[in-house]
Amino acid sequence: MTYQTLHITRDGAVVHLTLNRPTVRNAFNEVLVAELTAWATEAASASDVRCVVLAGAGTVFCAGADLAWMARVSAFSHQDNLKDAQAAAEMFAALDRLPMALIGRVHGAAFGGGAGLASICDIVVAESDTVFGFTETKLGLIAAVISPYVTLKIGQSAARHLFVTGARFSATHAREIGLVHAVVPDAEVDERVAQYVKEILTAGPGAIADVKALLRQIANQPPAAMSAFTAAALATRRETPECQEGLSAFLEKRKPSWHQSR
Repeated sequence: MTYQTLHITRDGAVVHLTLNRPTVRNAFNEVLVAELTAWATEAASASDVRCVVLAGAGTVFCAGADLAWMARVSAFSHQDNLKDAQAAAEMFAALDRLPMALIGRVHGAAFGGGAGLASICDIVVAESDTVFGFTETKLGLIAAVISPYVTLKIGQSAARHLFVTGARFSATHAREIGLVHAVVPDAEVDERVAQYVKEILTAGPGAIADVKALLRQIANQPPAAMSAFTAAALATRRETPECQEGLSAFLEKRKPSWHQSR
């Protein structure tokens, strides 16, 4: 498939997925939303992909919604608005369902839906000068479709503070609240991303897929209610060929078959 708004390259088992609307700071419009959904839906079944690095072309990771798109939306009927919002919700859901590791390489700014993208990444590496913000209330909007992912990532308290104020915040603060995992100077971003990729390629791909699915299932559930579910998940995973290979490799002091070095 040919994409208008995405640039995609492949390095072995690693896909580099780049938002490619630099002239509008990689802001979302209906085309970018549709293409991200289509790509994620197809990639979910790509068994040879172990890791995806999500980045933005130009000076900014993602500035949120395209103002021209927002101008068109303002004239929509309720049904058209609902359809448009549902498309955005499905985009985030499709990216969240990816079975492989998703690393966010964030620089410049991540506002609104751009900060929402960071919230669905398993790992986020941010350039130290990056500015974040859930800025929807500044436009009279609300951070709605991203809210389930953001609150799981940073908690209700931080979400309330940042959603209500719409305030911008630093990469350091983003790390403090759990939105970001590593904050490094611009010159070191790619090196840190590569370090995370290296770690991911030594882990069982099936185990990564299963644990991501497990975390979605247990989110916000009382531990006691999840006991039977998590026990069954562990028992099932122990019986997989991948787990058997991992345990054998450990006992035999060798690398498991899935292990890749960079």
